[in-house]
Amino acid sequence: MPEERSGHKREGKDRPLTVHQLNALLLICSLVLLIAVAAVRVSSRSGLPSLLLYLGIGVAIGQDGIFNVKFDNAGLTQVIGYAALVVILAEGGLGTKWKEIKPALPAAAMLSTVGIAVSVGVTAAGAHYLVGLEWRQALIIGAVVSSTDAAAVFSVLRRVPLPSRITGVLEAESGFNDAPVVILVIALSTTDPVEEWYVLIGTILLELAIGAAIGLAVGWLGAYGLRHVALPASGLYPIAVMAIAVTAYAIGALAHGSGFLAVYLAAMVLGNSKLPHWPATRGFADGLGWIAQIGMFVLLGLLVTPHELVRDFWHAVVIGLVLTMAARPLSVVLSLLPFRIPWREKALMSWAGLRGAVPIILATIPLVSGIEGSERIFNIVFVLVVVYTLVQGPTLPWVAKALNLGNGAEAADLGIESAPLERLRGHLLSVAIPEKSRMHGVEVGELRLPAGAAVTLVVRESKSFVPSPTTVLRRGDELLVVATDPVRDAAEARLRAVGQGGKLAGWLGTGG
Repeated sequence: MPEERSGHKREGKDRPLTVHQLNALLLICSLVLLIAVAAVRVSSRSGLPSLLLYLGIGVAIGQDGIFNVKFDNAGLTQVIGYAALVVILAEGGLGTKWKEIKPALPAAAMLSTVGIAVSVGVTAAGAHYLVGLEWRQALIIGAVVSSTDAAAVFSVLRRVPLPSRITGVLEAESGFNDAPVVILVIALSTTDPVEEWYVLIGTILLELAIGAAIGLAVGWLGAYGLRHVALPASGLYPIAVMAIAVTAYAIGALAHGSGFLAVYLAAMVLGNSKLPHWPATRGFADGLGWIAQIGMFVLLGLLVTPHELVRDFWHAVVIGLVLTMAARPLSVVLSLLPFRIPWREKALMSWAGLRGAVPIILATIPLVSGIEGSERIFNIVFVLVVVYTLVQGPTLPWVAKALNLGNGAEAADLGIESAPLERLRGHLLSVAIPEKSRMHGVEVGELRLPAGAAVTLVVRESKSFVPSPTTVLRRGDELLVVATDPVRDAAEARLRAVGQGGKLAGWLGTGG
C-alpha cells in the first residue's frame, strides 16, 4: 500500500476516539478559540491584522513550536481553506452595500482583470530575474500573491473610515479578484503543459461569466423566497441566508464556473434585499466569518515548518518588494487610466493591496498537485504575507490620514431590523440610534415619516414609553416603528436620512 501524501505511514487500524480523548480535544479547541478571540482585542489596539496573531497561534502549536505538533497534510488544509474562504466571501458579500459598490464596479472590474494580469506579469518577472525561479514557479507565485484580502484591509482601516468611493472599489476588487486568480493558479499548477495564453484567458472569462450568472440568479431567488415565506423562528433566517450563499458556490463549481464569484454575488444580492431580521443575520454571518478565519489561519500556521522558512526569507522579501513597490502601483495606474480618479486615491489603493488568507491557501494548490519546487513556493508566499502585512498593516491608517482621505466624521448608520407582520400586511422596524447619529435631538414629529408609518414605542435606559410628537429622541434610544407594506422602504429611507442629516434632511440635500 502506498504511503499517504503527507508522508506518514499508517500503523494498524484507525481507532475511534475515546470519550476522554474527545473531551480533551474539545478543551484544546475551546482554549484556542478563546485565545484567538482575545487576539482580536490585541490586534485592534495595535493596528495589526488579526491574521498574524492567528498564524502565530498555529506556528506556536505546530512543529518547532511549544507543543511540536507535526502536521503536513496540504490536501486537508486546502479543503478546509476552501470551505473557510466560501464563508468569508459570503460574509463579505452580505456586508457590501450596493449603493457604495455600484459606482465602483467598472473600476473594480478593471483592477480584477487587467490589474491582475499586470501584477502577475511584473511579479513573475521579478521572481524569475531577481530570485532565479523558473518561469512556471515564478508565474505561480505572481498569481498567488496578486489577490487582495478584504478582511485584512478593513480590519486595519476600521479606525480610519474611508470615503465610500474608495471603500467601494477596494471591497469589490477583493471580492472579484479571488475568482480569476484561483482559476489561473489551478491552470499553472497542472502537471500537463499550460494552455495557450488566449485559451487560458477565454477559459477564465467563461468561468467568471457562468459564476456571475449563477450567483445573481441564486441570490435573487433566495431573497424572493425569504421575503415571501415566513419562517417559524427568527433564528432560521441566518441559517437560510448562509445556506443559500453556499448553494450558489456549489452550483457554480458544479457548472464549471467560478464558485467563489458566485457565492460573493449571491451574498451581495441577499445583503441588499432588506430581508427580515437582518441584524441577527448579519451578526450570525460575522461570527461564522470569524470562526472560519481563526480555524483557517491556525491550520495554515500548523502546516508551515519555521526552520525551513529561513532559507527563503530574503527571496520572499525581494519578491514582496517588487509586488508592493512596482507590481501593485503599476496595476492600479494602468487599470484606472480610463477613470478620473485623483492620484491620492490611486496612491492609497496601491498601498492598500494587503494580502491575507487567500494567497496562503492558494499556495497549497501546487503542493497538492506535486509541482516541482512547491514547498519553496509555499514558504516564500508565507513569509511574504507575514512580512508585508507587518509593514503595510499598521501604516495604512497613517497613509490614509497623510493623504487626507480619512472620513472619520461620518455619522454612524442606524441599525434597523425588520420583522414581517404577514397577516397585517405590515412591518415592525426596530431602530437603534447610535452614538454619532444626527437623530439625537430630533422630535418624533420632525421625523416626517410617510403616511402609514408611525413611531409606536421608545425604549430609553431600559424603560419603555409611548412617545408624543414632541418627544425628543436621544442617542442610545431604541424605537419601534410600525409601517404598512407599501411605505416600508420609504419609512426606512427617511429614518436613515434623518440619522445622517438631522431634522432638516431632504431640505439640505440629504436623501430620504
